[in-house]
Amino acid sequence: MALMTTSKGTIQGYNGLATVDKKHQIIVDAQAFGEGQEHHSLQPILNSIQSRFKRLNISDNIYQTGTIVTADTGFANEANMKYLHEKQINGYIPDNQFRSRDPKFSEQKTKYGKRHQENKTNKRKQTIPASEFEFDPVELTCICPAGEILSFRKVVEGNTGKSTAYFEGRLLQCRHCPLKTKCMHNPDSANHRKGNGRQVSFSFKNNKKPNYTDWMKHRVDSEKGKHIYSHRMSTVEPVFANIGTQKRLNRFSLRGKNKVNSQWQLYCLVHNVEKLANYGELRY
Repeated sequence: MALMTTSKGTIQGYNGLATVDKKHQIIVDAQAFGEGQEHHSLQPILNSIQSRFKRLNISDNIYQTGTIVTADTGFANEANMKYLHEKQINGYIPDNQFRSRDPKFSEQKTKYGKRHQENKTNKRKQTIPASEFEFDPVELTCICPAGEILSFRKVVEGNTGKSTAYFEGRLLQCRHCPLKTKCMHNPDSANHRKGNGRQVSFSFKNNKKPNYTDWMKHRVDSEKGKHIYSHRMSTVEPVFANIGTQKRLNRFSLRGKNKVNSQWQLYCLVHNVEKLANYGELRY
């Protein structure tokens, strides 16, 4: 059993990942992972492909023969960018802000709005924003609008050169605070011994030298990078559509990673057999 933390909560399940050849839409690698986040799987997948092509005497190093690797933003983190750079793999993996830097999409939200979020903006209770708290990034202290000093929890260093500091109000502070109903989404949580006070976080930039994520941003933002990455969706998404819609694999029916992996690879094999039947022998 695998527990995955997703936007819809923690569920039991697996992610089926596939690497697809752009020219023929043949699946060259298929693996199932029992985690909601995908970025940890990039290196095992690329290593698996390298070993397979070498074992089949196709290429001793497939990534040094002009092969280009593209992946979506779910695979973007500093460790993966460093891996691509050190292994000299010609990869293009955008961060989740790459469209906001593209002038072509500058008016996208204004023109079309955010999808699936109509009539949702007013449902969540509006509380006192974190901007009303006094945050000192040097001393790592935070004072709430009521004048109380919040407890410092931790600083988490992000993959994009930013760090986030987390603070939380003590229970006795928040329990008797006159601003409790305006400050907390769930004021009753401060009344329980195991509850929580108001939690806030602040992001600030680190004074670091350019990192591997910055290196990838320059690649993706270039005209060449935009052209290469624009083909990713038309390459891999039809394959997932074929398996999910035509082959009707919309969920795994087995338990355990080995069984799920076998089921996923079987469906990918059927996809490849269908491609070979329609288009004949492949030659690299």
